[in-house]
Amino acid sequence: MYLYDAPLAPALKALQEGQHSLSLYVERMCRRLEQINPVIQAFLPEEGRLARLRQDVSSLRDRFPDPHARPPLYGALVGVKDIIHVDGFVTRAGSQLPPELFAGPEATCVRQLREAGALIMGKTVTTEFAYFEPGPTRNPHNLDHTPGGSSSGSAAAVAAGLCTLALGTQTIGSVIRPAAYCGVVGFKPSLGRIATEGIIYFSRTVDHVGLFTQDVAGMALAAAVLCEGWQPVQPEALPVLGVPDGPYLAQAEPAALEAFEEQLLWLQVGGYEVRRVAALDDIQELNRLHRRLIFAEFAQEHAPFWEQYVDLYRPQTLEAIRTGLTVGPDELAAAWAHCLELRQELANLMAQAGIDLWACPAATGPAPAGLHATGDPNMNLPWTHAGMPAVTVPAGRTETGLPLGLQLVAPFGDDERLLAWAGPIAQRLAIMDG
Repeated sequence: MYLYDAPLAPALKALQEGQHSLSLYVERMCRRLEQINPVIQAFLPEEGRLARLRQDVSSLRDRFPDPHARPPLYGALVGVKDIIHVDGFVTRAGSQLPPELFAGPEATCVRQLREAGALIMGKTVTTEFAYFEPGPTRNPHNLDHTPGGSSSGSAAAVAAGLCTLALGTQTIGSVIRPAAYCGVVGFKPSLGRIATEGIIYFSRTVDHVGLFTQDVAGMALAAAVLCEGWQPVQPEALPVLGVPDGPYLAQAEPAALEAFEEQLLWLQVGGYEVRRVAALDDIQELNRLHRRLIFAEFAQEHAPFWEQYVDLYRPQTLEAIRTGLTVGPDELAAAWAHCLELRQELANLMAQAGIDLWACPAATGPAPAGLHATGDPNMNLPWTHAGMPAVTVPAGRTETGLPLGLQLVAPFGDDERLLAWAGPIAQRLAIMDG
């Protein structure tokens, strides 16, 4: 009941070619949202949503009456994480703080989506300031389980078919992890490929804007609009996959590792070569270093007002600020330098081992039970720290029906080949779902 097929690419094709009425399509999607969202709570409430969208549809049709001249995202219904500014919406960032503290012009990425023909379905729920304090969103696969975070509403909305595309952000694992938990495609591009102007920052150094869709083909269409300098590619050969063996991989739960080995076997039977590479031996120190970096920058963002509104912050958010205040300028400078050092180290390992993509679990396991927490992001942390592009694709299910994801990571700047390779890998792994 709470899951619904809504892949982006075929929806766009039908709308662009006039096979589907844009008005009827939007009306149908709004009715579904009205029925499902009170349970899933992926979107923030909005009075007059349908009336607003009717006006937006009329304006869009007036702009592009010729089906042959319609832009690439014509009719895409987009959910926008509520730390990203959208004209006409208040940005609250999942917080009780006065929203005027964070008001600003519409985000560049939202403007780009509008110019490409997308329609804003609404704001999606985020954890407080895109950290760990969860909102009310539930996982459409099992309402008693978290959808992940911090882009909780965006992942759940796409999984439930309440929109065809959603924007999220990732500072540790806030796109890849919830995408895996909710059984959808999540893409975190190379650092800086999608503009971050117009978001409420957690860490200006490592914040990434990322995307959610149900299909890799749709993800590639959206990435082509949002990623600077996008140049589609068609790789001739299958990628060689590298498994980062060692302490990093050992962070995953035993059952998740067992499922990961099964995923690799399916790929090997399908002709993919897998090579084991010792990597990330210092993962515990890296986990600590990354958090110290982002907490320091988070504290800087909130320095002008956090003491005045201290009683309005939730406990984990407040703890992050206070930890960040203990990071000195020398430590922070060393952490900045380490981001580039790790990026180069991983690139060297890939070149030496002759691998094209890293393959690893997208999370330490399936979505945990309960809504009090959003799960462990450590399987995503190194790739975010290094600013490397990552995508998760659905990769089977647990015995209880919870989805699992396979995370694929490419060298910095190689986003186009990453998504080109992810499509066939996703098709191969879809066999695991029967």
